[in-house]
Amino acid sequence: MGRSPCCEKAHTNKGAWTKEEDQRLVAYIKAHGEGCWRSLPKAAGLLRCGKSCRLRWINYLRPDLKRGNFTQEEDDVIIKLHQVLGNKWSLIAAQLPGRTDNEIKNYWNTHIKRKLIARGIDPRTHQPASAAAVAPAAAAAAAAQSSFRHHGDDEAVARRSCSRDSGCIAAHSSDDDDSTSGSLPHQHAVGGIDLNLSLSPPTSQPSSPAAAKGVVASGYGQGSES
Repeated sequence: MGRSPCCEKAHTNKGAWTKEEDQRLVAYIKAHGEGCWRSLPKAAGLLRCGKSCRLRWINYLRPDLKRGNFTQEEDDVIIKLHQVLGNKWSLIAAQLPGRTDNEIKNYWNTHIKRKLIARGIDPRTHQPASAAAVAPAAAAAAAAQSSFRHHGDDEAVARRSCSRDSGCIAAHSSDDDDSTSGSLPHQHAVGGIDLNLSLSPPTSQPSSPAAAKGVVASGYGQGSES
């Protein structure tokens, strides 16, 4: 079975507490202690739920509650604790006797937060507002610089690898040239032009048409004699 409700909502009062209700609650707790808040309203003769009685006692009727404005020392303690604990108001209230968590939360939102903003301090991070705005941009710039540095390292590695591969290719090419030079005649080529030219004396050409006729006639005569 589920948990039973703390009170019968149809027969409970809601809204502001009256002075008579406060007196009844204080008198009962002084006589019997806090006890069980679920059964306290009926025992004290109050048409209120247990939660309402508990909050009324803790936040308003306790005899050890501090009244009045917060002091500067309390402000400093709240700011320091909020920087460490954040919005954990119950833990902050435990370090400030006489102050409730609800009271401290309301005081933070209505006074201290505005005071920090007026000083140029971010109430969430407790850092200067300008530094809080610059921090994400600085982080993005650092990430971009790191990425650029890694990219440069990759390019350097690629260049070193390429130079090593080029050296190996040049060595293999040199070995191939040496092996082919032993089996083939030594030839030189410059700019794709073969310079291995064989030189032979030019054939004598007839200096004139008459001489050419004489050569032909001489050859014809030798042929006829034979």
